[in-house]
Amino acid sequence: MDISELKNEGLAREVRVVVPAAELAEKVDAKLAELQKDAQMPGFRKGKVPIAHLRRLYGRQIKAEVVEQAMREAIEKALAERDERAAYEPEVELEGGEEAGRKIIEEDADLAFVMKYEVMPEVETPEDFSDIEVTRYKVRIADDEVDEAVNKIAAQFRDYEEKPEDAAAEEGDRLVISFVGRIDGEEFEGGSAENVPLELGSGRFIHGFEDQLIGAKAGEERVVKVTFPEDYGVEKLAGKEAEFTVKVEKVEAPAEQKIDDDFAGKLGFESLDALREKVREQLAAEYEEAARAHLKQEVLDALDERFDFPVPEKLVEAEFDHIWRAATEQMKQEGKTFEDEGTTEEEARKEYREIAERRVRLGLLIGAIGAKAGVDVTNEELQQALIAKAQQYPGQEQQVIEFYQKTPEALVELRAPIFEAKVIDHILESAKVSEREVTPEELRKMLEEEEAEEEKASPQTEETESGAKD
Repeated sequence: MDISELKNEGLAREVRVVVPAAELAEKVDAKLAELQKDAQMPGFRKGKVPIAHLRRLYGRQIKAEVVEQAMREAIEKALAERDERAAYEPEVELEGGEEAGRKIIEEDADLAFVMKYEVMPEVETPEDFSDIEVTRYKVRIADDEVDEAVNKIAAQFRDYEEKPEDAAAEEGDRLVISFVGRIDGEEFEGGSAENVPLELGSGRFIHGFEDQLIGAKAGEERVVKVTFPEDYGVEKLAGKEAEFTVKVEKVEAPAEQKIDDDFAGKLGFESLDALREKVREQLAAEYEEAARAHLKQEVLDALDERFDFPVPEKLVEAEFDHIWRAATEQMKQEGKTFEDEGTTEEEARKEYREIAERRVRLGLLIGAIGAKAGVDVTNEELQQALIAKAQQYPGQEQQVIEFYQKTPEALVELRAPIFEAKVIDHILESAKVSEREVTPEELRKMLEEEEAEEEKASPQTEETESGAKD
């Protein structure tokens, strides 16, 4: 095999590879010999079918398989001999095009092709990160915030008492209704139900439905007119006008809810104090997660300031396409234009490209730091992430688990954020981390101010993982 360099500019490479026809022929002969051992055909004993006959029957197919395998092996050998790590699967151009391909299969022609790719950049990372200074925020949870959270829980579990027959429904009341929905006078699937509880003001039903039931009384029948949203989940109903004949079976008002030990007992707690303590723990966990997001942002910003190296153009293009599609699709759904956002398409493209480049660079950097530190994701950690993912789909847990087990690229999506989090922890071990106590309002304000920057802070996690493993 002959390997020669055609281009070496920055990270871009073009390499010409030639696999001699004689080498391909040897591989074809070897495969035919293997096939002959077990070949059974009418008129021949097992293993005695002439090679020439097998060549006439299967030669073209075997040659195509040999060429494909030889190309893969040649690419791997070329990269190994050049001691290079491709950032992605090299693009291959066969010299001579389709005609050359025909000659390789049907005649004794050399396999000559050009492989185009970009190499992974060399990323030098320090032994420690003591020059990075970040702040870890601790949230003070006041008693009144715990009280507010407990009150919200009580509202979710409150009881209702039936109102007198002539009492009109008010916002906050719960109705028990039966209804039949029609579009253009015809009932539609899923548009009818009986004895459905509905809290007025909850927003559970289509916009405008609940408002038209305010003032209704038990036993009353009303016609409610609504329009399904354009983006409604059932395509045949999206944007359609509908009429619902609604019968109010009951009108119920919220009963007074005493928040005491008895209430806590209904929720499985020994006392109200135990419930409050659990609520405090949950609030603390939520704020800790939010503070962690802020801390991660600070670390990534610090890395972005300290490291600058070229990144593979094709990876940037792929990330840009992903960001651009998401952004333009969102604008389309919201009915907005670039002018509405105070920018132009050209300016937006430039900004999103900078974001894409930053994400790719941070991804490669996180991968390099993790590889140098020996960071890895254990099978146990991956299984925990898989279980957590499955739990997001009640009733479909087994299907979700099977999907990830059968889809390696999907497992990478689960592994990458775990890997990234462990690398962030590694950096924080040597960074200068100060602590500051803040109120929930102060933390929320900081996170809101950073929301616009959050996209930039997120590395291209697929590359993060591959960078650590290659």
